[in-house]
Amino acid sequence: MGTFRYVGRHRELALLMTAVRQPPAVVLIEGEAGIGKSRLVGEVTAALRAEHRPVLTGFCQPLREPFPYGPVSDALTKAGPWLPEDGLPDAAGALARLLPGLADRLPPAPEETGGEQAERLRLLHGVRALLAALGPTVLIVEDLHWVDEATRDLLLLLARDPPDGLTLVLTYRAEDLRPDTSVLGAAYRHPAGAGGAVIRLGPLTADEVGELAAAALGPDATPALASALYARSEGLPLVAEEDLLTLAEQGGTADQREAVHRLRDTDVPKGLREAVTERLAGLSPAGAAIVDAAAVLAVPSDEALLAAVAGLDPEAGTDGLVEALRSSLLHETEDHRYAFRHVLAQQVAYRHVPAPRRTRLHRSAVAALQDLTPAPLVQIAHHTLALGDRAAWLRRAEEAADQAAAVGDRGTAAVLLHRILDEPALDTERRSRAATALARIAYNGVDFAAGARLLRRLVEDPHLPTALRGEIRLGLGLLLLNEADSPSWVHELERAVDELSERPVTAGRAMLALALDERAGPDRSARWMDRARQTLDGSGDEALRAAYEATRLTLLSWQGDGGVWDLVDRLPREADSPAATWQTARALHNVAEAAIALGQDTRAATLVAESREQGRRAGAVVVECYGRVLALALDTLGGRWDGLEGRFDALVSAYPDIGVPLTERLLAVGTIAAARGRGDLARDRFAEAVRHGARQIAISTQLRGTAGLMSVLLAQGATQEAWAAAEPALAVLRRARAWTKATGLVPLAVETALAREDRASARQLVEEAHAGLLGREAPAAGAELRVARGLLALDADPAGAAEDFAAARRGWLDIGRPYEAARAAERQGGALALAGTPDEAAALVAAAVGTYTALGAQADVSRCGRLTRDLGLGRPATPGRRGYGDRLSPRERQVAELLADGATNQAIADTLYLSTRTVENHVASVLRKLRTTRKAVAEALGESDT
Repeated sequence: MGTFRYVGRHRELALLMTAVRQPPAVVLIEGEAGIGKSRLVGEVTAALRAEHRPVLTGFCQPLREPFPYGPVSDALTKAGPWLPEDGLPDAAGALARLLPGLADRLPPAPEETGGEQAERLRLLHGVRALLAALGPTVLIVEDLHWVDEATRDLLLLLARDPPDGLTLVLTYRAEDLRPDTSVLGAAYRHPAGAGGAVIRLGPLTADEVGELAAAALGPDATPALASALYARSEGLPLVAEEDLLTLAEQGGTADQREAVHRLRDTDVPKGLREAVTERLAGLSPAGAAIVDAAAVLAVPSDEALLAAVAGLDPEAGTDGLVEALRSSLLHETEDHRYAFRHVLAQQVAYRHVPAPRRTRLHRSAVAALQDLTPAPLVQIAHHTLALGDRAAWLRRAEEAADQAAAVGDRGTAAVLLHRILDEPALDTERRSRAATALARIAYNGVDFAAGARLLRRLVEDPHLPTALRGEIRLGLGLLLLNEADSPSWVHELERAVDELSERPVTAGRAMLALALDERAGPDRSARWMDRARQTLDGSGDEALRAAYEATRLTLLSWQGDGGVWDLVDRLPREADSPAATWQTARALHNVAEAAIALGQDTRAATLVAESREQGRRAGAVVVECYGRVLALALDTLGGRWDGLEGRFDALVSAYPDIGVPLTERLLAVGTIAAARGRGDLARDRFAEAVRHGARQIAISTQLRGTAGLMSVLLAQGATQEAWAAAEPALAVLRRARAWTKATGLVPLAVETALAREDRASARQLVEEAHAGLLGREAPAAGAELRVARGLLALDADPAGAAEDFAAARRGWLDIGRPYEAARAAERQGGALALAGTPDEAAALVAAAVGTYTALGAQADVSRCGRLTRDLGLGRPATPGRRGYGDRLSPRERQVAELLADGATNQAIADTLYLSTRTVENHVASVLRKLRTTRKAVAEALGESDT
């Protein structure tokens, strides 16, 4: 009969067409079996291919043989016609192993260094590079309810940050997803700036079924027949189409009453069953044998395999296959294999095969598949299980899982390992092997929530040996720690230590992780380090020794211990052991991060470069990523703000499955936004950073975010709100006794306490900070303490306060942080004005304004202007007010720049310390001079500068 006419779903088709024409976009298409998901996608595919647009389609299969990221690999294999002849990015070379048919057109494969995370990042960058080279492209992956975990992780990373020209279309059956899971997992959020939709397909209406019947049967499709079709199918297109195929094969519908009676005589599932079985009954023996073989094989298969399983010679096999195709029971796939039109039809045909014949066919399938090279072990295991031989199935399934792991297909391996562990009365040795392999897969996945659920399930298995449970629990604890999920990581690691009494070296790893819990305070860290040391002395394990030394250096650097630098210099830079190289990289990174908090920025930059080099030697992707984060943090502190947000965006795109760049970006964007007068944006970013930081074991992010949030709140006059933000952060600081870390919290908390007339709290905080810094090398915290002292002394002793601010300024200049130095200079100028030395005060404020102007810190420039007015620091006399004609005045330019950033009139008034009425006048003047609207100010301002 050919393809049925497309009916209904016009809104859904329009949504999908809009998404594919306006990339980037992510479209999720949900619907039950037979509802028409593939047909909807097929309509769009046909339209785009007619325009010669790249459309790449892959399918998830329930019995896919091991191949890494199989559905995506299948889709990308079809990209050949659109590949440019040259100029493919080097990153695309990472796909050579996955796309052997295109390998000769790809750049050389990069060196395979690092572990699974490094390989996944290379692959992701390769996929993105290839898709970008194709131009606007649609990548379709069908039947995601059958997706393996590795492929889902890859699609999750693509969906969270799709390339500019990509539309990602995913189809799935919601009822077949795992309970309480979404199609891409809990980690998926629709990406900002990307189009797309969630399209949920429902049944066809009665009129649409009638339209379908009219297109298929012409005048024979009477209203009564259409009504019967609809009642029987309940709007499910697959059932209606199968009935129409049967009616057409019967040579017409002249006897309308008989046809209507027959259609109305069966219910929906029985209707499909009868529609398929009626066509099965009309097949010749050869045709029936081929269809039975296809039903048992359950995957698209070639002609030779179908004939072998059916027990037919080649000629009879060809005849039977042709008949099955003509009856529309089977169809030819894009890769010249043969399968049922739909899984529901395959299930009907499978049940139609008598049980004894099914058994013989499964046995024939095992024999035929074993003769293939390589043998499809997943399919062989499936047929072995169908034969009822569970012992043989376990053996075959484990072989298939090993094969999948060997070729890098951890998704298929995970599916098989899950099924093995679900087996009752599984022997301990096999259970241990499967659990260990599955735990490794869970720990290295992208969807951390799914990984944590799986690991929890494994550790709750009462049949696992205690030591193995402890090892898996260690992985769970480290996963929870690294993903900052909840404080439960401490509980899991403590239990792991107890369960690992027979494996002291592994228990030592858990102890060292517990020692890094900064929130618990240094005393608890010291106790865990003592236990780890005792374990090390008893084992002599060199890998544990390297880990112990790296952790010890980390803790010493947190404390501002001056002796740490000599120890860092003695770290082995040319270690032969990969474990020792990794620990050197880890130690260098951790100490570099601490050096930034201490105010040793020059030394930190050197350590960052060294840690990245060691990380590359060890193949540690995370060290390279974290090192680039620290380099950008130094850019933020060093006032290198031009293009900083773009550099962060590039880093986030390069490492989409690592969350640290996103958190540091929040702090950087908040800092710059606050300085440039975008208080609401700064407030949002700092508040989000606080939420992220509160879940981390290190406290710096939470405290830095809190300090930034308080600075915005104080500028907005929200003193009580600022103090409410400070209190939980101060409690964290005091418990951790992390006085050596400069986070901005101490001076901001002192300023806030004084603003609310709480000098006692301000004085107590200064005394605590002073005591915490005695004997420590922490120049940045020392500069913050001088600012806090100056604030405390300002009212009673402005000259003394000026000396404190001057010391802070010198400290910040020595460290290399111009913005903080300018803030100290501004404070020093204000103190000197109060002390009666206006000329020196004016020079300091002018110097601060110069720095602020260079940084684009318009809010700070405006605050200095108000300070100058309030303290009577005069400006040089001018001959009169300058006229600007149609050009923007300096004040109008300030207003225009804030408008271009999206600031409201009230926000502009707060930033520039003007009345809202004055701002309204300036806004009107800006719009008149630029001949533009408020929404187009940014573009007009750019044109006026050229």
